[in-house]
Amino acid sequence: MDEREWLTDRFEQHRPHLRAVAHRMLGSVNEADDALQEVWLRIRDEDAESIENVQAWLTTVVGRVCLNMLRSRRARPEEKLSQVHVPDPVVTFTDTNDPEQEALLADSVGLALLVVLDALSPAERLAFVLHDVFGVPFAEIAIVLDRSEDAAMQLASRARRRVQNSPEPEPDRAQQQRVVDAFFAAARDGDFGALVELCDPDVVLRVDGGRLRRSASLVLHGAEAVVGHTRTYSMLHPYMVPAVVNGGAGAVIAPRGRLFSVMAFTVTDGRITAIDALLDPERLQQLHLTIPPNYDAG
Repeated sequence: MDEREWLTDRFEQHRPHLRAVAHRMLGSVNEADDALQEVWLRIRDEDAESIENVQAWLTTVVGRVCLNMLRSRRARPEEKLSQVHVPDPVVTFTDTNDPEQEALLADSVGLALLVVLDALSPAERLAFVLHDVFGVPFAEIAIVLDRSEDAAMQLASRARRRVQNSPEPEPDRAQQQRVVDAFFAAARDGDFGALVELCDPDVVLRVDGGRLRRSASLVLHGAEAVVGHTRTYSMLHPYMVPAVVNGGAGAVIAPRGRLFSVMAFTVTDGRITAIDALLDPERLQQLHLTIPPNYDAG
């Protein structure tokens, strides 16, 4: 086996892990795939046989590529963080045998937390994700950032404080699903009081309609405001398909089998603390979701 074949084999071996790192860094499945393509173009001619820990080396290369992509994203006016943006969801209806999808699910975090990560600076996000999530030493992170090790530690610490202020999801997904099912049942019945009880007083609703449904984009805070808006979509609730979204309880709205929305719920202590809904038709199409046949009617 020559050097290129050896490196190709190692890259493919670690691809699921690398894709999970890129997704956590970028919050976009498509951008994560673009990042891995860029990584391969960078390393394909490297002499990596002498590298002791290939996965760690590849992880730092992915981090560097994602850092550049995040910086470029922030420089584009259309990507300003004041715009409502729900990160790309990872959606499944059944267990998967796809190693890359399994790695994404294993390392995925709720969309609400991805929103928090989106609010970090690129350097803070890299320091936090690589160290706190994937265990990369600060000495290596400092090299990627071209800063001192102490500076890298401070960046991760600042990010950690932001993340720790976000709601902690209920660990029991079955309990999450019971709350989400009760939410949709109350919405179907028009039970405003039950909906308010199911929501945390400080619940936040984020709706991303993208370019084609821009008027639908909004952010609402507080149980009454969120529930009041939810009532306007009550006619869509019969078309709710239960789904696992970023490892937690969620739903896909698919009238007549056509994908309309993906919704992720953050459930904490039996109440909904965040709802993130992606309505952008362009990004929904890129998910390539197939609605289960038994939900195709309606």
